[in-house]
Amino acid sequence: MELNQMEYFLTVARTQHVTKAAEVLNITQPALSHSLAKLEEELGVQLFERSGRNVQLNRYGKLFAGRVEEALRQVGLGKQEISELANPESGVVSLAFLNILGSEVVPKLISAFHRRYPAIRFELEQGNYQTVRGLLDSGQSDLAIVSPCSNIMGVNRALLFETDLFAVVPEGHRLGERNSVWMKELEDEPFIDHNPNCGFRAVLERSYRQTGFTPKVKYQAEDLQTVAGFVSAGLGVALLPPSKGLRLPNMSWIPVKDPVCRCEVGLEWKDKRYLSPAVRLFREFVIEFYEKKEVEALPV
Repeated sequence: MELNQMEYFLTVARTQHVTKAAEVLNITQPALSHSLAKLEEELGVQLFERSGRNVQLNRYGKLFAGRVEEALRQVGLGKQEISELANPESGVVSLAFLNILGSEVVPKLISAFHRRYPAIRFELEQGNYQTVRGLLDSGQSDLAIVSPCSNIMGVNRALLFETDLFAVVPEGHRLGERNSVWMKELEDEPFIDHNPNCGFRAVLERSYRQTGFTPKVKYQAEDLQTVAGFVSAGLGVALLPPSKGLRLPNMSWIPVKDPVCRCEVGLEWKDKRYLSPAVRLFREFVIEFYEKKEVEALPV
C-alpha cells in the first residue's frame, strides 16, 4: 500500500466521482480506477458502492477513510517535524499575549530575538486574559505571555519578571504630589477597578486581601487602557503597573508602599504538547533574556 493510493482513495471519497477526482489529482481516470482496484484487492473488500462513475463509501470504506485520514495527518506532521529539525533557525512561532504587553514588552522581545534568528516568523494573537488562556489551551498558540501566571495542571510556566504597582490619580489630586502612598489611603476615593475578564483583577484582589484594602468601586473596566483613560478623565483613582502605553495626560503616578502590591509576568506553554525547534528557540531565548538581564528589565 502506497501513500498516493491512500490520497487517491480519500479524494474519490470526497468527490464521490471518479472522473472529477482524477481531474483534481491531475491523473487519468483509468490510472485512478486501477489504483483503487489494487487497493481493494489488497484489502480484500470493496470500499465503494458504485453507480457508473458516481461512488459512495460503504461501511468498509467509511471505516478505512477515518484511519487513512489520521495516517496521512501523522505523515504530514512527521514531514513538518523533520523539516523543522533540519532547519531549526527557520519556522513559525505562534505567540499569544495580553493587550497591555503589546506596547512594549513583546515588541522588544521579538526585536531582540530577530537580531539572532532573522528567518523565524511570528503569528501573533492578543487579547484579555481569558482570550489568551483560550488560545493556549486550544493549541492555536504555542506560547503565551500572561499576567498573572496561572496555576493550572498541564501548563508549564516560567516567571519572567515582577514589577511594583502604582497608585494613579488625576492631575491636581490631593495625593498627586506625594512620593509614595499606602493602599489604605485610597480607600475613600472613587476607585476604577477591573472586571473579572481582566487577568489583572486577580493580582489586585490578592493585594486587597493581604492589605485589608476595600476599594470604593465607582466603575469597572475590561482592560488596563480603559482604566487609565477613566483616571485621565478625572473619574477616579486606580492601581496600575508601569507602562508607557498607560501613561496618558493629566495623571500622576505614585509608588505604593505596601510590599505585596506587585504583579508578575510569565511565559507559559502546554505540557506534553509538541513544540517545534523554532518555538523552543524562542522560549529559551525569552527565559534567558530575563535570567541574564541582557537589558534592563522591561516594565509591564
